[in-house]
Amino acid sequence: MLYLTDDNVRAVQRTVNPKTQTRRVVKLPHNNPLGVWEPTVIGSPNGGRTSAGETIPEQGGIWHTRTGDNLMCPYGQPGDRLWCREAWCHLSDVRTNDPGGDALQRRVFYRADYPGDTLMHDDDPAEKIKWRSSRFMPRWASRISLEIVSVRVERLNDISDADAEAEGWPGFTDDNGLDSMAWYSELWDSLNASRGHSWQANPYVWRIEFRRLP
Repeated sequence: MLYLTDDNVRAVQRTVNPKTQTRRVVKLPHNNPLGVWEPTVIGSPNGGRTSAGETIPEQGGIWHTRTGDNLMCPYGQPGDRLWCREAWCHLSDVRTNDPGGDALQRRVFYRADYPGDTLMHDDDPAEKIKWRSSRFMPRWASRISLEIVSVRVERLNDISDADAEAEGWPGFTDDNGLDSMAWYSELWDSLNASRGHSWQANPYVWRIEFRRLP
């Protein structure tokens, strides 16, 4: 499962140059000074099996050279399918009159489809729509499913221009005239700098490549 911002939803849904990668900070359980954390590769036919005896898909991980602790991506591994949560509201949030049948249970609106909060309340257009947080989206309301293609660990600043484009860059230059790398570094800091994971700090990240499922 992944939480998507409105911009990410629109980027994933684009038919031209859609978003096909995401980066998430690696949360290290400790920083033992007698060793260091290093990226590694795990899985493949000769690289380990699950407790059920199934082959672990080849993928990136990270391990500590002193303790031997080895971390796999908490968001999934190649071949896994993820459903995505986004800001939404119910038909019951935008009208007071019950339309009958099962409409209240099945009708969903997504905030990413209404930039600038252009969705209006049916019975009172002056009433502001109260969007529901992505955290409270149930599985049945999700419209976006992704399949993980690859996972690896890298330093944030190791991102390439092509990878920055795959993160959802809006075009040859964005509205502020930024190229893909400058755009992504600003986006990253807007989401992560306040948490101590700035672009300059250059943390280890999970680089997750995915494809959207029909």
